[in-house]
Amino acid sequence: MAFGFSSVFSQNNNKFTIILDAGHGGKDPGNSYHGFVEKEIALKTTMKVGKFLEKEHGVKVIYTRTSDVFIELADRPKVANKANANLFVSIHCNSVKNEVPQGTETFVMGLSRHDMNLEVAKNENSVILLEKDYKKKYQGFDPKKPETLIGLTMIQEANLNNSITLASGIQSNFTKKLKRSSRGVKQQPLWVLDAAYMP
Repeated sequence: MAFGFSSVFSQNNNKFTIILDAGHGGKDPGNSYHGFVEKEIALKTTMKVGKFLEKEHGVKVIYTRTSDVFIELADRPKVANKANANLFVSIHCNSVKNEVPQGTETFVMGLSRHDMNLEVAKNENSVILLEKDYKKKYQGFDPKKPETLIGLTMIQEANLNNSITLASGIQSNFTKKLKRSSRGVKQQPLWVLDAAYMP
């Protein structure tokens, strides 16, 4: 597996599924500075990363967008959740008027909305109660039971730890292989991260 993270993020899927989300798009340009537009850079970078990952054995890549289209923020993590993906990566680039800050930074789910993610998961998971034979299909999983909530909390904590592990590896590669200045791994309450059920 690429980057050696397969054991950290292993699930029961046949293939390791990675969702690559090119930030912004369409009527949302993102940041613009000196003629560079974030939505274009994010898309080109995402497609390049995707081509690299698609060469890896046992990896399936799903893109939230492959062209200059607008996708609502709430729909981006839904793609990952629907695919039962192993990993969700959203690619962006910052722009600041102050020329002093430079380098790369990697963001993970912010703790300040940690409980909100649990509520989102409970709400999204409740739809299984409408499915035929859900008790058999989901092996007793019931989004209304306290045991399930404890399980979801444990999954969230594991996902946060796995996210930090991956983010640290990404930052290390930026610094060591690309000689970029590192601005570190940061936790932020970003909806696109918080609404995804996986690292």
